[in-house]
Amino acid sequence: MPAALPEDALKRTQAERTAQSDALMLDAAIRLIVERGTAGTHLKDVGESAGYSRGLASYRFGNKAGLFTYIIHAVGDDWLRELGAAVRDKNGLPAILSATDAHYRFVLEAADRIRAFYILWFDSIGPDPALKNVIANVHERRRSDVEAWITTGIAVGNVRSDADVRSIAEQFCASIIGIVYQWLVTPDAIQHIHDLHEGLKQQMIAALAVPTNEL
Repeated sequence: MPAALPEDALKRTQAERTAQSDALMLDAAIRLIVERGTAGTHLKDVGESAGYSRGLASYRFGNKAGLFTYIIHAVGDDWLRELGAAVRDKNGLPAILSATDAHYRFVLEAADRIRAFYILWFDSIGPDPALKNVIANVHERRRSDVEAWITTGIAVGNVRSDADVRSIAEQFCASIIGIVYQWLVTPDAIQHIHDLHEGLKQQMIAALAVPTNEL
C-alpha cells in the first residue's frame, strides 16, 4: 500500500498543488536551459527533473514555446517586483538611477533566472514567432516605463526640459541588454559588470540632468 500523505499535503488545495508543481518545474527548466541551452531542454526532462512524471510539463505548458513563455513571464514578474521596490514613487533621473542599481543587484541575486531569461531573449531572434512576440512585448513595456519616468521627470523638474524622451529611453534599454550580453559572455567578471552599470548611470546623468541655467 502507498504511504499515507502528510496531513499538510492533504489539506492543500488543487490550486496550491498546481502552483507548487509550476514553481518546481520553473526552477528545473531554468537549470536545464542554463546547462543545456534551449535546444537541449525538453519538456519530459523538465517534468522528471522537478520530481514529476515525464508528461506533466507537456500537460501543463503544451509545448516548448508555452514553457518558454511561462519562464519569460515568471522571471519578468520577479523583476517587476524588484523594480517596484527600488523605484517606488521616484520619477525622472532618480528612478532611472535606482532602476540601474536594482538591475545590477538582480543579476547577482537571481543569476540563473536572469541567464535563462536572456538566453530566451536572444533566441527570440530566431524563426519562432510566438517567442518573438512575447519578447517584443516585454521590450515595449520596458521602454514605455523609461519614457514615462523621463516625461514625468521633465514635468516635475528633475530632468532637463529638452531631453529627447524616446531616444534616451531606447538608449537606456539597449544598454541594459548589452550589459547583460557581456555578463553572459563573461559571467565571472562581476566588477566589470558593476562598472558597466555605473557607466550607464553616468550616461543617463549626462543626458538627463537639469543644466545649471535651468535650476
